[in-house]
Amino acid sequence: MNEASENHLLLKVLNKETVERPPVWLMRQAGRILPQYRKIRNSLSGFIELVQTPELAAEVTIQPVDELGVDAAIIFSDILVIPEAMGLDYELIEKKGPFFPTTIGSASDVAKLSEGKTAAEKLHYVFEALEITKRELNNRVPLIGFSGAPWTLMSYMIEGQGSKTFSKAKKFLYQEEQAAHELLRKLTETIIAYLKLKIEHGADVVQVFDSWAGVLDKQLYARFCLPYLKQIVDEVDTAPVIVFCRGAWYSLQEIIDLGSAGVGLDWNTPAHSARSINQSTVFQGNMDPCQLYGKPTEIEARAKEIIAGMGQNHIMNLGHGVYPDTPLENVKHFVNTVKAHRY
Repeated sequence: MNEASENHLLLKVLNKETVERPPVWLMRQAGRILPQYRKIRNSLSGFIELVQTPELAAEVTIQPVDELGVDAAIIFSDILVIPEAMGLDYELIEKKGPFFPTTIGSASDVAKLSEGKTAAEKLHYVFEALEITKRELNNRVPLIGFSGAPWTLMSYMIEGQGSKTFSKAKKFLYQEEQAAHELLRKLTETIIAYLKLKIEHGADVVQVFDSWAGVLDKQLYARFCLPYLKQIVDEVDTAPVIVFCRGAWYSLQEIIDLGSAGVGLDWNTPAHSARSINQSTVFQGNMDPCQLYGKPTEIEARAKEIIAGMGQNHIMNLGHGVYPDTPLENVKHFVNTVKAHRY
């Protein structure tokens, strides 16, 4: 593990040490809720230029630490850099989201993709951003690196864009099972290499986002997702790993059994239900992002309710990324409420 940060609450909780309060950070905290971010973003040609400019990616990574006072920084990047490194270029269309001009539709398409460390090493701009951020943070807070999970990345690579159903990707699981497993294998090997390189270049913690876990049922998730997540958790062993499988409430026990340092929760699983499954697991999240549109008193009450339900071994966060039109003052109130709590 990298040198402990001055504010090392996050690392202590992931190590199951006693802390005086829960650490707090937000998924998508580096983004449009901050005017400093919008100023930089508006000066560029697009989102991808920001991701690929290490100095600017580092700057926007640090902005929420300064502005919000969160207990961790998460490197500014995108989950789709991995498919790009494997040979599938993507675009990010304003107000529409990601788009892949070329998609995966057959075993022959999968065979053309590069994988592992060979692919991951192409993402030098991410590693440069990590190094700059780590230096500029000067150990104020831990630095988080992240990756999309194999299934979530595969979904985009087959659909070519976001989807309400991801039916093309699910059809691929049913009709091209062998090719699906080969694609998931390649993605897994690349993710492992990528996360290890992120840790080498400064990440203290890494998180794996399975954003579209919830479009699968329990049986499909067991066949096509859990074994690959297990491989990632087992092989990325030089820093704590947090696994976040949004919508996969039906497999929470199996996700806990992966053995990661932390397990992310969306807002659909009540804190007491999660704790009834396991008392000692380090859970992260559980706050509905839309709660931050509410009144300050309601935000405060809900945050305190979650903290009380979770008890120790909890990292406060939202159940998904903070939405870009969330009032900044409400975000600050949420963070300050958590920071004022004492166990």
